[in-house]
Amino acid sequence: MTAKQWLQSPKGYVTMAMIAYLVIASLGSHSAAGIMNGLIAVVVSLLIDYLCSRAEKRKRIVLDGAVITGLIVSLVLSSTASWLILSATAAMAVISKHLIVYKKKPVLNPAALGLLLSIPLFHAGQSWWGAFGDLPVWNILFLLAGGYIISNRVQKYPQVFAFFAVFFLLLLVMGVLHIGEASDALRPPFINATLFFGFFMLTDPPTSPAKVKDQIVFGIAVAVTGAVVYAIFGGLTYLFIGLLAGNIYHWLKARLPLQLSKENRYNHFK
Repeated sequence: MTAKQWLQSPKGYVTMAMIAYLVIASLGSHSAAGIMNGLIAVVVSLLIDYLCSRAEKRKRIVLDGAVITGLIVSLVLSSTASWLILSATAAMAVISKHLIVYKKKPVLNPAALGLLLSIPLFHAGQSWWGAFGDLPVWNILFLLAGGYIISNRVQKYPQVFAFFAVFFLLLLVMGVLHIGEASDALRPPFINATLFFGFFMLTDPPTSPAKVKDQIVFGIAVAVTGAVVYAIFGGLTYLFIGLLAGNIYHWLKARLPLQLSKENRYNHFK
């Protein structure tokens, strides 16, 4: 694949969007700490991905997914996070991509799993600073513009729309009924986090369905799970838990027909 072809690919679009957000958020915060964290997370992700690929004796090693994982981790973790926590989170994310697989594809979203584990293990602060939560509200336009392009490129509009529609509706209902702190989730920086999550993590092609019907169900499942977790526990884990629950549902749905097919063939020859 040439450089031009890669830039026009879904991974190329996502990588460019993440780099742009990294630069914009860093300029807005008047600090280079975020850019440094991005570099650290990407380098660690690339190194771990390369070593795992070599250990698996892969003939063709493709590392662009590791770049995206590292960038997402750096944009979600606090820009003041220590390089040790940042490196450990990125490493866990990439390792999970190689350990938890089905048909040579990751089952769970690597960045979501790494970020979720970083909370109980390292008490990591997750500010979603790369989603412009600390900047003026108009910066959300960058998220919407980038999200529109990415959703179109990976053909995930049904999934994204289903997630946003159900998630925000549930939060609105919970806010009216004064359940938990749902009304806070409809304000920055929480809404910034949700938009970033929906456009750039939910749409990960290897860990989400391709068919329109399955995308809609997947988006609804993630939204309902995330909203319920937020209503009960609050905190910062609800989006990650919702996505990982959707990943598991997607894996089970793909695995069940294959298992039934094997059982039918076995019964046929008994």
